[in-house]
This record gives sequence, C-alpha cells and structure tokens, in this order.
Amino acid sequence: MTIAKADLRRKYLGCMIGSGLGDAIGEIAFQYPEKERLCIQVEGMDQLRYTDDTAMAIGLAESLQRVRRIDQEDLGDTFSRNYTREPWRGDAMGPPAIFARVQRSGVSYIEAARALFGGSGSFGNGAAMRIAPVGLVFHRSPDLYSQACASAEVTHAHPIGMDGAAVQALAIATATSLPQGEQFEEEKFIRKLIEFARTREIQVKMRSVHTLLAERVLPDVAAESLGRSVAVHESMPFAIYAFLKHPKSFEGCLFCAVLNGGDRDTLGAMAGAISGAYLGIEAIPPTWREKLENAQYIAQLAESLADG
Repeated sequence: MTIAKADLRRKYLGCMIGSGLGDAIGEIAFQYPEKERLCIQVEGMDQLRYTDDTAMAIGLAESLQRVRRIDQEDLGDTFSRNYTREPWRGDAMGPPAIFARVQRSGVSYIEAARALFGGSGSFGNGAAMRIAPVGLVFHRSPDLYSQACASAEVTHAHPIGMDGAAVQALAIATATSLPQGEQFEEEKFIRKLIEFARTREIQVKMRSVHTLLAERVLPDVAAESLGRSVAVHESMPFAIYAFLKHPKSFEGCLFCAVLNGGDRDTLGAMAGAISGAYLGIEAIPPTWREKLENAQYIAQLAESLADG
C-alpha cells in the first residue's frame, strides 16, 4: 500500500523529531532514572538539549540533503565540521580521533576508521544512533543495506558496527512504510530484521528480541538479557524491543527504552526514531516537541528529505 505524500511527510518529521527527543530525554534519564521524577524534570525544563547522537543525525541529513546518496568524504567532512563547531555535544573518543587523523595525515575517513581498536574498527552504537535519515531516504530502496553500511563506515568500520546500523535503518524504513490504520504485525516486523542481519552477533540478538517478546519478558529482564553496553549488538536490540513492546505509544516506547539502564540517550534516539517513523509527528507530545533544541531546523531537514 502506497502512503500518501502528506502522511509520509508526517512520518519523516516524527522520525527526526522523535529521535532527537529520545536522545534529549534519555540523557536526562541518566540523572533521573525513575519515570515520575523524569517526567517532572522534563516538564519543568525550558529546553530539551540533545547530544552527539542527534548532532550526527543532523550531519547525516545535511549531507543527504546535498547529494541524495551516501558520499563518504562529504559525510566525513560534515561530521568533522559540525564537531569542530560543537565539540561539547559529548562525542565518544572514536570520531574525534578519526577527524584528527584525517586532518593530520590526509588519509580517508574509511582508512582512519578502520585503524581504530588495533585495526578492527569500532562496533559501537554510534552509527546506528544517527542512522534515521538513511532509513527515511532509502525506505523503499533495495540499496538500503549498502547505503547504511557506507554511512556507518565513515566512523564505525567493524562489520558488526555496520550491520547493526543497517538493521536499525531497516527498522526505521519498515516503520516508515507501514500505514498506521492497519493492524501492526509484530511477528512480520521482527522476522524481517532477523533475515536482514548479516552478522551472527546481530542475528542472535534479533532472535532473542523475538523470544523475549513472545514470552512477555519484562523490560528490565529483557534489557539485562540483550545487553546494556555501548556495543551496537548490546544496545540497538533493546531499542527494537522497546518499540515492539509499545508500537502504538511514542511515550510508552521512549520510557521503556530509557528507563531500563544502559546507554539511555542512544537507546532513546534509536527507539524514538522507529516509533516516530511509524506513528508520525502527531503522536509525539506537543509540549515535548516545542522544547526540543533546534526543533525548527531538524523539522526543516526532515521536510527537505521527504520532498526529495
């Protein structure tokens, strides 16, 4: 079923704004890890400030806006330029080290990324956390996997890092393609992700998500089982779990993602992107949307991507 242009636009907005809010609220949850206290804090704040998760998603969207495909040099330059302007966003050690080496030695971003961790590259969740624009732009494309991996490889050159980003991109792409009025088929959704994954580590965790949901395992137990580290195969799967646990509620999905430990801001960004892509912008509380830092610019990027 083809989704109307206006509905697709709302989904793009929901994905980008939802990811930014998940990031910002997840960051607050580190200090306020109980739902009631978190809600009080969020409602009392004038602005919800995002971290490097959203800053890099913005950079990815900016690059796609210019060239409509993954140009790794343009993407790396965009990430580097944005980091230089806002180094306080909280970037992990890997990307700044890559940017510095490219500037110092003149190597490509890919070569610098592959040199991390003794030459294995990173399998952290930094590529998956920012992947929302790729999931949106290529949501109908047979090139989704290759484009997602190309976007990841600029900073996360390990096969698991790229595979995790690609599976997260597919989750967003699938959510974008699903009409809201139809019955949500959880089984079909998760099996699609399992079949899409190419590394054993991601496949195993996606199967675990399926089992945990089928057995109605509680979120805190599911988080412990799936992992709570910054490795993509020990974080992204729980974001998928949070969405599938609450497919009809953006708030339910987000709170599930950020209130069960682990890399809370990145879990929020990943889960919020999928939920927003499925439910659309109207499902996100207006008071949250109004408080998101740079919400207008993020919305402009989303609309530009939607308009093609």
